[in-house]
Amino acid sequence: MSTLFTNARLIDPETGTERLGTLRVADGMITADGPAEHTVDCGGKCLAPGIIDIGVKVSEPGERHKESFRSAGRAAAAGGVTTMVTRPDTSPAIDTPEVLEFVHRRANADSAVRVLPMAALTKGREGREMTEIGFLKDAGAVAFTDCDRVVANTKVFSRCLTYAKSLDALVIAHPQDPGLSAGACVTSGKFASLRGLPAVSPMAERMALDRDMAVVEMTGARYHADQITSARALPALARAKRNGLDVTAGIGIHHLTLNELDVGDYRTFFKIKPPLRAEDDRMAMVEALASGLIDILCSMHTPQDEESKRLPYEEAASGAVALQTLLPAAMRLVHAGQIDLPTLWRALSLNPARRLGLPQGRLSPGAPADLVLFDPDAPFVLDRFTLLSKSKNTPFDGQRMEGKVLGTWVAGARVFGD
Repeated sequence: MSTLFTNARLIDPETGTERLGTLRVADGMITADGPAEHTVDCGGKCLAPGIIDIGVKVSEPGERHKESFRSAGRAAAAGGVTTMVTRPDTSPAIDTPEVLEFVHRRANADSAVRVLPMAALTKGREGREMTEIGFLKDAGAVAFTDCDRVVANTKVFSRCLTYAKSLDALVIAHPQDPGLSAGACVTSGKFASLRGLPAVSPMAERMALDRDMAVVEMTGARYHADQITSARALPALARAKRNGLDVTAGIGIHHLTLNELDVGDYRTFFKIKPPLRAEDDRMAMVEALASGLIDILCSMHTPQDEESKRLPYEEAASGAVALQTLLPAAMRLVHAGQIDLPTLWRALSLNPARRLGLPQGRLSPGAPADLVLFDPDAPFVLDRFTLLSKSKNTPFDGQRMEGKVLGTWVAGARVFGD
């Protein structure tokens, strides 16, 4: 079926433009103008490429009670996410072709949106022995990461990057010095001292990134930092890019819209990794995203059940769900005048597609018809129990937000909305 989207406010991150117009879809692809069997009147609302979310935790295998591919796919579709790039920090870790094959089968059967799995960089994510990167890449792994477990042994890390370079595989790392950050749950400073919580300096991020950039320079590997959250890490990132290293960086939505004071009286839904930073760091990250120094904005969706969160702050599990709140939370930056919609969608869709070599993230003819229709100004108060994720651990519960997804399409087929 061919579909014509009319009266649409087209957000095109590839050209950096925002304009009223029409868009035609046929056979799952965006096409040039022509006849259409079906018409969707967008009512002047925004039509943009679907979000490509790098770093989604789906708790299969091992913890299906926290999140399944079915529930994550429904939440993603409701949040305008058309491609989930999933993490390998499952139980067991996705570190063999057999486990990866299980993930592929389950995702294809249950998820309403596209799923691209990442695989572990080292066996068991233990930082000692490299996984079979070649076999895993052949089996469909789009990148390799040990997630928040840093490969502390530099020799092991350099061997992994050397081998990844020979296969043109992307390595995603979590820049945090493991010695400094061990046991910490907040960022060091006056607030951490007043709360009596174990803290880590933002320098732990800077130190780890400096090490990683040296190894990338030595090996020539393709590297992506999953989250850069500290202003002190930005010069090292800028220097690496100026020197021509194949390096990109991301940030999670919570570090762009929340700061360390939001933890308040030990509110564990605000406990994430890395911990929330100072307001000065948050503002520096917003500027870095707007300028393009930070390339990718993601949800870092990490479901945790009630039992994992209703513990003393230091003992509670880290992480927050964000598949459905990514878009409305990002609208806070737009409404504050800190970033425009095409620039925001460059970070949400176009840059992730480019980094992974995907054809999505564009509104040009020939691109897959993965689309999101949304009203950037629609207000609502978030009730966490209305989220479609199995876990409800969002820091935005009860907050007033703006931005509602009206429809989501994957390969031209509607997966959310009337």
